[in-house]
Amino acid sequence: MTQMRPSSDIAYLCRALKAPSMARAVDRLAQRARQEEWSHEEFLAACLEREVAARQTNGGELRIKAARFPARKTIEDFDFSFQRSLHRDTLLHLGALDFVAGRDNVVFLGPPGTGKTHLAIGLGIRACQAGHRVAFATATDWVTRLAEAHTAGRLGDELTRLGRIPLLIVDEVGYIPFEAEAANLFFQLVSARYERASVIVTSNKPFSRWGEVFGDPVVAAAMIDRLVHHAEVVSLKGDSYRLKDRDLRRMPTDNTE
Repeated sequence: MTQMRPSSDIAYLCRALKAPSMARAVDRLAQRARQEEWSHEEFLAACLEREVAARQTNGGELRIKAARFPARKTIEDFDFSFQRSLHRDTLLHLGALDFVAGRDNVVFLGPPGTGKTHLAIGLGIRACQAGHRVAFATATDWVTRLAEAHTAGRLGDELTRLGRIPLLIVDEVGYIPFEAEAANLFFQLVSARYERASVIVTSNKPFSRWGEVFGDPVVAAAMIDRLVHHAEVVSLKGDSYRLKDRDLRRMPTDNTE
């Protein structure tokens, strides 16, 4: 009869299952199971829970890297004491990610430095950790990407591929005006995702000035209609957080005569 070697057998089986976290935890969990007199089912569940938790954490990190966020910012790090125009309940509601499940949108409007990008990234990271694929880029970068696909004759394929990503984040709409072709491409992106997948948009311009951004009030109106039909629109106010510790009254002295 073959002699049983539980420890080596478990190590081999964990390698075969590609479950390294369970392999590292099994001895400690087994000791606890003996001390607390767990059933076999309870011990097995504890081992599996450890591996699942590790895979979810690792998967979240991979999704965060794939999203290409420009920085790592979380909802928990947001400074409500500076940005008083945003209610905590609003952010907690958005942080539950019901808008992603409902294929709705979120739009953050406000002057530069009021936390729009921070909030967009924070929600994006929360979505990655919850198991959703996310892609982040500025409005200019998205248009460039679509223009390249259009030139290569694969715009439809690119929009279809992007449609499989549950959440796109479009940062900095309005900082640089779009030409007619770019505005049309951006409209197609918004239109393709309408009621199919979610978008988070940040903009320093109110909707009333999007006609200037896109060079055509009709195109802007159609885009806004699709964007906000199922959306949470959050208007942020106040001064720039990045300048809160700067004394702007102190101007450089010109000593030249």
